[in-house]
Amino acid sequence: MRRLVIRLIFSLLVVVVPLTAVFVTDTTPQLGLDLQGGISVVLAPKQGAKVESGTLGQAVNIIRNRVDSLGVAEPEISRQGNNIIIDLPGVEDRDKALRIVGQTAELRFRGVLQALPAENVAVTTTTTTAPPETTTTTAAGGATTSTTVQRGEVAQETTSTTAGGTTTTTAPPTTTTTVAPLTGVVPTTEDILDQEVVLPVSKNLRDQGAERLRLTATLMTGRDVRTAKALFESGRGWVVNLEFTGDGFKKFQEVAKQWYQKQVAIILDGEVKSYPVIQDANFDQNNVQISGNFKESEAKDLALVLKYGALPIPLERQTVQDVSPTLGKEQLRSGIIAGLLGLAFVAIYMVVYYRLLGLVIIAGLTVVAGILYSITSWLGSVVGLTLTLSGVTGIIVSVGTTVDSYVVYFERLKDEVRSGKTIRSSLDRGFSRSFRTIMAGNLVSLIGASLLYLLAIGSVRGFAFFLGVTTVLDIFVAYFFMHPVVSIIGRRESFQQARWLGIASGLKVKGATA
Repeated sequence: MRRLVIRLIFSLLVVVVPLTAVFVTDTTPQLGLDLQGGISVVLAPKQGAKVESGTLGQAVNIIRNRVDSLGVAEPEISRQGNNIIIDLPGVEDRDKALRIVGQTAELRFRGVLQALPAENVAVTTTTTTAPPETTTTTAAGGATTSTTVQRGEVAQETTSTTAGGTTTTTAPPTTTTTVAPLTGVVPTTEDILDQEVVLPVSKNLRDQGAERLRLTATLMTGRDVRTAKALFESGRGWVVNLEFTGDGFKKFQEVAKQWYQKQVAIILDGEVKSYPVIQDANFDQNNVQISGNFKESEAKDLALVLKYGALPIPLERQTVQDVSPTLGKEQLRSGIIAGLLGLAFVAIYMVVYYRLLGLVIIAGLTVVAGILYSITSWLGSVVGLTLTLSGVTGIIVSVGTTVDSYVVYFERLKDEVRSGKTIRSSLDRGFSRSFRTIMAGNLVSLIGASLLYLLAIGSVRGFAFFLGVTTVLDIFVAYFFMHPVVSIIGRRESFQQARWLGIASGLKVKGATA
């Protein structure tokens, strides 16, 4: 009896504690496109474009990185044949979203004129920088080639105030670049190729001392890069090897001469991904390299930017579908009403058929609902799990599975009592035998949900996920809540022999002994 009470208390704590935390922190489930509105975009390769194996997968990854910058909760980006389907729930700036997911972005190279703090743009400065500490690579045969280095390290600076503005100076050896006063508004969009711009640096570069850079007009684009690869070299760590096209290398040689011992920024989608220093005015085409205390992940990410900065295949929009928040709310409302009506009919039938035991079923469904709400809210906050209409459908379908577990147990109790046993002695024996059947049924449902989740795409996965979660919860509640509650109330004669709600009446065994 004591173990039953402990199991019951544990099940109640599993419900109450997470629910309290969810309500205190005001955490709610993230709703999907069909419930809170948004846009759905279908992209396809342009007519005549060559679709190679893996290129669409690369495009999906690049688009996903762009969409993440929108701050969209759990965007769904998937492939259907040669089409790329992009669902963006809760998007408010429709035009911006369409521009980001649909554009074939260019990787660009711009010269660095000035490093800027977060809010300081319109200043007049004279910047003197020393090249960062470098290393030298010796190619096969003893030839020595210099490399571009470091991820945009900014040398330590001293600042003094003068009548004409602010002067920033670094330690020698020096290369002086005088920056003219900024007049008017400096463009902040990467779409302008032939003008100076101010662009932010990526988050992993901000510990280098600048949050934005003032940059020249575009020097080169990603079309000039043939490929890039991250490699580990003994004694030097992780480096990124660059290979240019024929025309691209000619451009790079000109850039190297012009920007010798100066920084050149590598930009994708309006963000500076790296800004190394050109360490040699003359390069060999097969030995252009970026180095400088890279972590493995940083080197591989930079190589990916250089190699796949632009979409690997030209795409065009096929359809753009707007899902209004009003429609989404109406669908959610309809789904909730359908679920509540289904629960109401099930509850009424169970109470009429099983009497007091029917109330146990209702209590068990409430426990499952509380745990499921906590899980959905927490996962929505932590990993961006969204609740879609298909997920709501999976939850509604799972109600039948959960009720089946109770029916299996109660019917087994009937068989035990009808065989001449007392209700008290049938409680534990009936559960131990019925639990094997409950496990078998739920495992079949869980296997089906798991396979559906792994093999399906799109909204079907939401259905499978929530069906699987509620199936696991059904096993938990059957063991930690249903059996303890039925066993505790079943040992009291007042609950067994009550005139209408009694357990004996619910089991259809009037006159059964306690």
